[in-house]
Amino acid sequence: MAIILGIDPGSRLTGYGVIRQIGRQLTYLGSGCIRTAADDLPTRLQRVYAGVSEIILQFHPDMFAIEQVFMARNADSALKLGQARGAAIVAAVNNHLPVYEYAARLVKQSVVGTGSADKKQVQHMVKLLLKLPASPQADAADALGIAITHAHISHQLLTTRK
Repeated sequence: MAIILGIDPGSRLTGYGVIRQIGRQLTYLGSGCIRTAADDLPTRLQRVYAGVSEIILQFHPDMFAIEQVFMARNADSALKLGQARGAAIVAAVNNHLPVYEYAARLVKQSVVGTGSADKKQVQHMVKLLLKLPASPQADAADALGIAITHAHISHQLLTTRK
């Protein structure tokens, strides 16, 4: 059994999703968004760090999975995203969690079956895979997708080693 925390980082909105994995079975534990309404970047980064730390204390995950940085059209946006990722990763490392990183295309491929899936498709498949009554908010669905991807990959690694 493992509890996996997935993070979809952002400097203004960071999605999180928590699942329990027992073999192939995945169970939804929680999800949501850390909203950082501050205007200045240092305060937003502090809120990402504090929010992720609080989620770790609440759910006691065994593993931490986060989306890799992708090259955005706007370099300033990419830098801010990278800093938000860093704040989230430091929260995980400070709580002694192993950190795993996944490309957005791999997450979409793992959850939907195509690396070019849109946010609505990810939301729909996360809802189906976790047997949720409604689709989670887009950033929370992305974070749950990251956690699901880690669960699939770690399960495949375990079964191929046997």
